[in-house]
Amino acid sequence: MAKARVGLYSTKGDALVRTHKSCPKCGSGIFLAEHNNRRSCGKCGYSESKTPTPAAPKPVAAKGKTPKPA
Repeated sequence: MAKARVGLYSTKGDALVRTHKSCPKCGSGIFLAEHNNRRSCGKCGYSESKTPTPAAPKPVAAKGKTPKPA
């Protein structure tokens, strides 16, 4: 019995477009499952994070050294 492929493809014009990313280890026939904070492969266990890397902290001005308005 074949599994349903609902939601893995969408159509744009006359072309089919994949909605999920493929597993880089298993190949283009295996899709990564979409979770809240990650994508994972059910076949090989590959996982990647969806969260972006944190930005560098902003520099903090020294106390008591506020610039005077012009």
